[in-house]
Amino acid sequence: MDIAEGSVVTIHYTLTDAGGQVIDTSEGGDPLTYLHGYGGLIPGLERELEEKSSGDKLEVSIAPEDGYGLADPELIQEVPLAELGQIENLAVGMRLQSKDQEGRVHSLKVDAISESSATLNANHELAGQTLFFAVSIESVRTASEEELSHGHAH
Repeated sequence: MDIAEGSVVTIHYTLTDAGGQVIDTSEGGDPLTYLHGYGGLIPGLERELEEKSSGDKLEVSIAPEDGYGLADPELIQEVPLAELGQIENLAVGMRLQSKDQEGRVHSLKVDAISESSATLNANHELAGQTLFFAVSIESVRTASEEELSHGHAH
């Protein structure tokens, strides 16, 4: 069976950056199972898997626009340290969470700290990066009605 919208697909993958550094992998653990066509993977990888079958192996590069998008400078802001005073041991690289006025939670990374402020970045950590995937397709099956109605594989 070929991968198409509404297929439940199980893959093993290794994600690397442009320098060959492993960012994430399922090797040595459980494979990833997702419902194809329902936003469970980044768009570029989902497109590359279209019409592939169980047993296929592929290596693909995904441009930022088809992955986590380009880095948006408007998602980077300077925040006075006084507003972050309740955070213990604030450090560059630390991940923080913030709620907006609508109650949505956003993940932020501390990019820099000066004497008076911290630079907080709400871009996805892989935004702006070309991503390199090595993928092995373990299985492909038709999704159940329940999976389709829920929008994810069970």
